[in-house]
Amino acid sequence: MRNIWTIASREYKHYFISPIAYVVAFMFLATVGIIFALTILNANQSALYYPSAPDASSVTGPMAFLLLLASPALTMRLLADEQRMGTMELLLTAPLRDWELVLGKWLGAFLFIASLAGASLIFPLILNFLIDPGIDKGILFAGYLGVLLVAASMLGLGVGISAMFSNQVAAFFVSLVIFVVMWWLIGVPASLLPNGGEVFRYLDMASHFYETMIRGVITLADIVYYLSLTALGLFTGTIAVEIRRWR
Repeated sequence: MRNIWTIASREYKHYFISPIAYVVAFMFLATVGIIFALTILNANQSALYYPSAPDASSVTGPMAFLLLLASPALTMRLLADEQRMGTMELLLTAPLRDWELVLGKWLGAFLFIASLAGASLIFPLILNFLIDPGIDKGILFAGYLGVLLVAASMLGLGVGISAMFSNQVAAFFVSLVIFVVMWWLIGVPASLLPNGGEVFRYLDMASHFYETMIRGVITLADIVYYLSLTALGLFTGTIAVEIRRWR
């Protein structure tokens, strides 16, 4: 556990000296802020016709989608850059298990995303002040739990993909393509196939968030789904590192 935390701490601190991380953080929080402001403005201008007051989903919804772009940018260098610079060999000769290396890299990225999610709590707090008697805390909790689970799964898959490449640009685009397929395209056959569509519907990453968690509903199936994707990514990354060790 000490090795994992050492690597995670190193990666987390590295994000604060990386220009890419600052760009991701700015675009992430600025986009959420703009969408939040437009939501409040629209609610004020159409108060007579607005079916209900805005809730925390006006913040968590955009955040989950933005992870589609942020996660590949944050994970592309984690292991691919170690291989490009030749430092992977040093890590492999250290008293460090392969899974500790992969898990530590993932944890560092996850803590950075969690920090951004924590900073975004300013928007629900503002909304809670504007609305009487306040926002639904259940929707707020479920939405942020969903955002963290989406982040964990995307970062896990991103770390696994990064372990397969020595070029971080290639890792970025492969991760992005996979996330686009899992977020938008994999659920399309569910509405086209007369039979067997349930499998594609279950694999649809967006549906597990937008159909339940963003509405304040937490189900075991959704939690297991995201944790399974996280474990799959970390397992893939561990196998990729082990293969590189024995080459």
